[in-house]
Formats: sequence, C-alpha cells, structure tokens
Amino acid sequence: MSIEVITKEDLQTFRLQLINDLKALLLRRENAKKEWLRSSEVRKLLKISPGTLQTLRVNGTLHPSKIGGIMYYKMEEIEKLFNAGKSDNV
Repeated sequence: MSIEVITKEDLQTFRLQLINDLKALLLRRENAKKEWLRSSEVRKLLKISPGTLQTLRVNGTLHPSKIGGIMYYKMEEIEKLFNAGKSDNV
C-alpha cells in the first residue's frame, strides 16, 4: 500500500479547478432557458396573484396551452409582457 502526500499547492489547484467547473455549470444552466412555464412559475416570475394571471388569460394578453389540466405559457410571451411592464414604468 502506497501513501500519497497531498500538498497545499495540490489542494489550491484542486480548489481553483473545482470553482471553475462550478462556474461553467452555472453559466450553462443560466443560458439554458425554459421554453414553457407552468402557472406557478409565471406567477412567481411576474409577482402576480392567480386571479391576475387568470385575467391575463381571459383578456387575451397571454395564450397558454393546456395539457392534461396544466396550463403552460411560452417564455417568449412572458418576456414580452415583462419587458412591456418595465417600459411602462420608466
């Protein structure tokens, strides 16, 4: 049985490599946007109530797709709505 000695430099190199790998993973995750969102995700993103989300559906602002009783919203449509709200407040 052989013994390997790990130095402080080895640990520092490992630490830097681990940090770089984690940064790369987080960056990839941020760039991989979801194309479709559930109602709860939309409400959280827009900071609105279930009633407000229903109003947006009824008045035609949002056009969800219903699959198996679950409403899905296109992220592209949500971003447009979010950006429109931002420009109205400016």
